[in-house]
Amino acid sequence: MAEFTMELNDEQKEVRDWLHGFAADVIRPAAAEWDEREETPWPVIQEAAKVGIYSLDFYAQQYFDPTGLGIPMAMEELFWGDAGIALSIVGTGLAAVGVLANGTEEQIGTWIPQMYGDANDVKVAAFCSSEPDAGSDVASMRTRAVYDEAKDEWVINGTKTWATNGGIANVHVVVAVVDPELGSKGHASFIVPPGTEGLSQGQKFKKHGIRASHTAEVILDNVRVPGSCLLGGKEKLDERLARAREKAKQGGERVKNAAMATFEASRPAVGAMAVGTARAAYEVALDYAKTREQFGRPIIDNQGVAFQIADMRTSIDAARLLVWRASWMAVNGKPFTAAEGSMSKLFASETAKNVTAQAIQILGGNGYTREYPVERMHRDAAIYTIFEGTSEIQRLVIARTLSGTPIR
Repeated sequence: MAEFTMELNDEQKEVRDWLHGFAADVIRPAAAEWDEREETPWPVIQEAAKVGIYSLDFYAQQYFDPTGLGIPMAMEELFWGDAGIALSIVGTGLAAVGVLANGTEEQIGTWIPQMYGDANDVKVAAFCSSEPDAGSDVASMRTRAVYDEAKDEWVINGTKTWATNGGIANVHVVVAVVDPELGSKGHASFIVPPGTEGLSQGQKFKKHGIRASHTAEVILDNVRVPGSCLLGGKEKLDERLARAREKAKQGGERVKNAAMATFEASRPAVGAMAVGTARAAYEVALDYAKTREQFGRPIIDNQGVAFQIADMRTSIDAARLLVWRASWMAVNGKPFTAAEGSMSKLFASETAKNVTAQAIQILGGNGYTREYPVERMHRDAAIYTIFEGTSEIQRLVIARTLSGTPIR
């Protein structure tokens, strides 16, 4: 087990600087264009693939970093560049985490490479959990998966929404209900291979922020997938469902479902994304405050501005520390006994929203225009308090964990 440290080693610093250079030289110059176009920035993703950032090998190296800091460090630097483009680059990772969290070694080796493709033929993947009537309330999920024993196939029907890369993905990971009586405990995750009949893209959403990232509905109409596409396999599923039924009879302890396993693993990473966006806005505001003059002096000479800058940096550093702690705990098998993963996402998300708003205020009228990037950063930051569990849900998770009571 690696000791917790706040100091990156030489190799990590080298990777951080490499990522920062890519974010500064490739992502940032393209940010405004792809935000306006509201399209997937395929050329930027391909550039990331060419240099090795968009690849299974790169994310595996960061994911298995024994300090736990590889992924949050990478997320912070890429999202410092631009949140919309960065999400297009890392969005496949959520589907990959879904397979890593729930799949067998064979499934991991088979499907994750197909999620990325290669530099000459870039692919993306989608994780499909949310539904029109089941966002934070995963127990209300309606997508059903029924096992056809005669053909050893699962038949999936339903509609997913808010899916990053939904419909344009090569591989879709879909969470569905296999036992409605068990509520959220009766869920399972399935791989939908490329070209599977019955899967189609529904509405593509025109969003407030992260507009370079494709978000859409995914419609599943009698989608048939082989039994081998059930993540973890049927034997493991049957055992888990049996335990859940027994616990339900006893009124016993909670059992994790497939979607929650993915979200628990990814929440600190989302916190790191928020830290990157907040840091970017803070740096713009600091530079502006030092160079913008009013009444014959830089505006940072005024306490009203200087104190805002101090609060912004303090919140960013505190958010990063919470993210790093949760990331280290996760990779070293430390249980989140105080919901540390949710804490990190909650605080970092709220920090990004607040810091980007403060940045606009410091820039004044300029901050409200698209001539300066803080306007875009503020729009982008709004998503962090919403996706992969709203801030309200994070508070609920934390309160439930601390109290041991089923707070509603």
